[in-house]
Amino acid sequence: MQHIIDRFVSYVTIDTESDPNSTTTPSTEKQWNLANKLVEELKAMGMQEVSIDENAYIMATLPSNVDYDVPTIGFVAHFDTTPDFTGANVKPQIIENYDGQDIVLNAAQNIVLSPNYFEDLLLYKGQTLITTDGTTLLGADDKAGITEIMTAMEYLIQHPEIKHGKIRVGFTPDEEIGRGAHKFDVAKFGCDWAYTMDGSQIGELEYENFNAAGAKITFKGKSVHPGYAKGKMINSMLLANRFISLLPENEVPERTTGYEGFFHVHHLNGSIEESTVELIIRDHDKDKFEARKELIHTIAKQFNAEYAKQFGENICTAEVKDQYFNMREKVEPVFHIVEIAEKAMKELGIEPIIKPIRGGTDGSQLSYMGLPCPNIFAGGHNFHGKYEYVPVESMIKATEVIVKIAELTAQK
Repeated sequence: MQHIIDRFVSYVTIDTESDPNSTTTPSTEKQWNLANKLVEELKAMGMQEVSIDENAYIMATLPSNVDYDVPTIGFVAHFDTTPDFTGANVKPQIIENYDGQDIVLNAAQNIVLSPNYFEDLLLYKGQTLITTDGTTLLGADDKAGITEIMTAMEYLIQHPEIKHGKIRVGFTPDEEIGRGAHKFDVAKFGCDWAYTMDGSQIGELEYENFNAAGAKITFKGKSVHPGYAKGKMINSMLLANRFISLLPENEVPERTTGYEGFFHVHHLNGSIEESTVELIIRDHDKDKFEARKELIHTIAKQFNAEYAKQFGENICTAEVKDQYFNMREKVEPVFHIVEIAEKAMKELGIEPIIKPIRGGTDGSQLSYMGLPCPNIFAGGHNFHGKYEYVPVESMIKATEVIVKIAELTAQK
């Protein structure tokens, strides 16, 4: 157990926050710090064909140890962390034999991780948890996945009696800003299929994800002295507020679950003269996804029609850009790859939780690039914030799942 803890801690204490406003790959220079460390570790443990390209995409090979044809499989994880919450100066806390009570993350700031709010904590009574100190995220998304892949490859190298085919591993930058697969060389990776180790709770196995788009709506206004503004001033901030109010009020992340889609406003900036609303659009159903995008344009047109005479030009501009699509249609034709992962979990005493991802992974884009790629749990909870934690036992089980998938794939 200590070995996997030490490896995980060595990764999360390296700041790899990505930046959506950057045009480089990786989007932040500091991602190279962990990327280069991983390359050296892969070489040191005995992996073959270890490479890192000019964009920090890492690939390596564990050669087959059987003398018959076996599909080449891959395991993928990302090393960046989200810009939603700081990943600088992460100070992990180790909670041994968790007692099911509140965990004080930061006494000075009164930050408490409580099972009264985060009920999943009670699943892990008696286990060892790794938490934050309340001032940063943890980075289990997805450094837990990297830890598990690295540990599994090390285990297979040390135990040649476990038969397996050729295995490829891939580590990517910038997944958290939607670019993790953009420059991934699927042909070079050379796999029949792969798995991302990027899920949450132990047992999760996912081959469906949201269709996703991002939208930026810009509102123009007219600033006039407020004492003489009647009939003249147009406050773009109030237009932005109206626009948000016209979206379905219950179709937001905090009020939806399962297959239910949503609109999520994540940034609002403004002044009288100009305001912007940024939001994401999510839906598993392709037709509903298209309808959501169209609603954005429809509301924008209504504003433009309403203010055409007073403003003299379009007062509202809506930019909507697709981000990724539901990988289900690419995975279902090769559904045996999900069944292998499901069987691996069951043989290890893990109850598979097969459900749609309420988000996306590199695997969704990779599936559309010709590499079918379901998603497997990495074990963490409460990603993207100070309440993030991961049970060490879940990381150990995820490592065992990787080993078992390799073993099952090589069976005649």
